Amino acid sequence: MILKTRARTIQFPRRPLIMGILNINDDSFSGDGKVDSRWALERAAEMVGEGADVIDVGAESARTNREAISESEEVNRLRPFLEGFQEAVSRATPATADQVFPPLLSINTWRPQVAMGALSVAGDILNDMGGLPTPENAITASEHGAALLIMHTVGAPKVAHTHVGYRDVVAEMQTFFEDRIRIAIDAGLDANSIILDPGIDFAKQRNDNLRVMRELATIAGMRHPVLMPVSRKTVIGDVLKISDARERDAGTIACLVSGALRGAAIFRVHNVAAALRATMTLDCIKADLNFPPTTPSR
Repeated sequence: MILKTRARTIQFPRRPLIMGILNINDDSFSGDGKVDSRWALERAAEMVGEGADVIDVGAESARTNREAISESEEVNRLRPFLEGFQEAVSRATPATADQVFPPLLSINTWRPQVAMGALSVAGDILNDMGGLPTPENAITASEHGAALLIMHTVGAPKVAHTHVGYRDVVAEMQTFFEDRIRIAIDAGLDANSIILDPGIDFAKQRNDNLRVMRELATIAGMRHPVLMPVSRKTVIGDVLKISDARERDAGTIACLVSGALRGAAIFRVHNVAAALRATMTLDCIKADLNFPPTTPSR
């Protein structure tokens, strides 16, 4: 299995990629963002030093109890960061010998006009939390040579879907992804440039999320890299009875290890250093993998 992006091709199996979350907004549920491009560029370089293979940047919170910002505001927040990204991360020192460096840049947006404007400046991956209801974002990703991350969801972004229920969430997710993969390929996107995201906490209840994580191998069997986006999510807070998202890193690591054992290829996380250490440790335990354990380069 491979992942083709604008500038590079990533070959699997390998240590899972660590995707660091970078919010250029002050409305993140985890309280870790700022509307400050200079700060964001410095933080991107720090995350590379902590082990990030991918930086996932977003300018609008996905929280459904917050008003959406305008397309122009989203672009204005992103552009200075995108323009300075390569220079900022080039000064960083990777944490491991097998780290993807320079890191891949993921643009987290669901709006087609924002995606088009952002990828015209920079970006290796388009992270579409909208679930690809139309081919537009697939066309944009294809035109710019970017990979497309397709998230499973139901309905429009920025709207709560707490009423949604499933007869069989995993089977319905498979059908959803089969349909969206077809849409993306018909739009011109290379089949090797598609990433699948089960959309933990999006249009899913506690037990839906837990079942998806238990049966993640079914989605991984669709032969596209699978992203595990569970960092500090509500489902962890529900299980551990922890309301403060910043206190959910232990639960995040448990989900990360579970995902790695079930075929996840990418982990989207707030705590990059902890995620890297977890995957390195798991590497050494899983002696049957066809790649050597990673070792720090410094």
